[in-house]
This record gives sequence, C-alpha cells and structure tokens, in this order.
Amino acid sequence: MRIPPAVAAFAVAALLAGCAAEPGGQLTVVSRGTATVVTPVGDPTVIATGLDAPWSMVRLESGSTLISERDSRLVKELTADGTVRVVGSVDGAAPGGEGGLLGIEAAPGDSPGLFVYLTTANDNRIVRFDLVGEAGSYALGESRDILTGLRKAGNHNGGRIALGPDGMLYATVGDANDRGTSQDPASLNGKILRMNMDGSVPDDNPFDGSLVYSLGHRNPQGIAWDGDGQLWAAEFGQDTWDEFNIITPGGNYGWPIVEGASDDPAFVNPVYQWATDDASPSGLAWVGGTFFMAGLGGERLWAINSGDPTTAEQYFADRFGRIRDVIAGPGGTLWMMTNNTDGRGTPRKGDDQILQVELVS
Repeated sequence: MRIPPAVAAFAVAALLAGCAAEPGGQLTVVSRGTATVVTPVGDPTVIATGLDAPWSMVRLESGSTLISERDSRLVKELTADGTVRVVGSVDGAAPGGEGGLLGIEAAPGDSPGLFVYLTTANDNRIVRFDLVGEAGSYALGESRDILTGLRKAGNHNGGRIALGPDGMLYATVGDANDRGTSQDPASLNGKILRMNMDGSVPDDNPFDGSLVYSLGHRNPQGIAWDGDGQLWAAEFGQDTWDEFNIITPGGNYGWPIVEGASDDPAFVNPVYQWATDDASPSGLAWVGGTFFMAGLGGERLWAINSGDPTTAEQYFADRFGRIRDVIAGPGGTLWMMTNNTDGRGTPRKGDDQILQVELVS
C-alpha cells in the first residue's frame, strides 16, 4: 500500500475512527477480534548465566541462539546443550551510554548471515555479516553495510531489527535525543523503517523513495507480528506513558507533540499504555497467540492480549530485575533475558541470565 505524504493524515484519522485506509482512499473496518491467550506458569528455569549487558537474542534453525552484548561488542552463541561461546566481535561498534552492539537478526538465504544494528563512532547503522561454520562453531565472516548515517546519541538509539513475514527487514530508530527528527519526513530517526534485505527501498513502502514505514516515534525498541501478519511495536515514553501500538503504513504516532493517547485526529493512539515506572519496554515477542513484552525500568514481564479490548497482565515483578528481550523458546516456551549489568540495574548472582518460562493456555 502506497500513501502519498499529502494523504497520510487522512489514513491516520481513518484508523482512529476504527478504520484503515486502503488504496484509492477506500475504507474497511478493522476488527482485532478475541486473541488466543497463553500465560506463564511456575518458576522460570535458568538457561544461561554470566552475560555482559546483553541486548538481543535470536534463535537459529540449528538449535543455537545468538546473543549480542552491548558493551563488550561480542556476539555469543548459546548451543543446544547450554554452552556459551564467543562467535565474534563487532569491532566497529563504539559503546557509550545506551549505544553499542544492539539488535541482531538472522539473515536467511543460501549464504546464512547475521544482521546487526550498532552504534559506531559517527552514527547508528545496520551491517550484515556472513555467518560461517555450524552449530557449536559459528563465526562472523565478511561484512557489508546495509544502512548507514542514522543519527546517534547517548540515548534514544532504538536498535531493534527483525524480518517481517513479508520478507522485509524492519528497524526501530530512536530520535537520538533530538525531538524534531520524529516528525521530519526527511529524517530516518524517530521512525520504524522497512527495507529490502540489501537496504534498498521497497516499491510498496508508504512514502515514495523512503525507508520510513511509520513516524512520530520517540524510542521504540520492540517489534513483533501477530498471527495475521500485523505489525505491533512497544515504545519508551518520556515521563508519562509507555506505549503498545498497532503499526500501520504511513501512520504518525505523535511524538513529540503527544505522549500516549490524545484527542488529536492527526495521530494514531496507542492500543495500550502504561505509566513509565511500570514498563520502560524493550523486546516484544508473539508466542502462542499472546504478546510478551520485556520491562526494563518496570522490572517485569508483561503478557498482552491484543484482542478487543486489549488487556495486559504482569509477571515476575521485581524478581529478576531489568528484562531486555523476550523471544519464543523451544517447545512452546518463552525465553526472557535480563539486563542488570548495563549500568542501570543491580546485578544479582549469575547475571545476566536467560530464563525459560513455561506457558499454558
């Protein structure tokens, strides 16, 4: 769906009225229905320990899981038998504040690879590394830039990357502590981006010749797709509201003009919002018909039923400290990764850790 910039506000207003814009300005009612719900049960099991400010993890078809460490610049492998080993160092990363080695995503194809979102000395960028070897012996090979020149800062770097069900690469980019970028269509900061795997602009992006998929974001760090292929995002607020948003092509989510829900028809309201002390969301995962959201400042896991109405329940509050990322684990489980060694948490014995959570319907 292509939305010329001049009619983007019309599409957003239609969504707020319970509708979404289709090509040619036709409207169709959006109905989320009632989602299947799974919930955590019992005490989590420790899967890995001793990680250093981990930021992102991705499970591979081989059974191994790759992990990024923000400050060490290392990519590590957690093998199926529980061994943690170094895959390689992303030497171009320049850790500082909230920047460094951030999101990772597996790159499919005949030559397997790894997409990496990193903060360098001059910018934020996305790089693709060849992934050589096999489970238990993976190593980083040659690299090439996919996207460069994203503004960097001590905070608000965004950093999550994920392949969508449409085969496109999506990236969350923060406003780099410059609020004006979020509403600037010429800037890629304060946006969710959508690109081909080589970094080029897809023909069906909402704005002609632009990687921008949605705008008006402050510091989104979680994206995931539901069972219908609909994109959702979790976003850090400033002082009032953190947000859980349904993402529509060309949608404007309001920052810095609004934070949380508003009555301004120019902006898409969040589907759910939290006080910032309760969430400070990072990773987001869709598992068993339920969204799970990692809470950093909130130090808890949120389970979100995205049906209509949307509801959210908290789990493990204050038990494991800051939670940075969540992904689908083996056998219908959920994995969550703590983030207490990043300078803002209080490390516990064994931190940082990956924990496995059993789920029941």
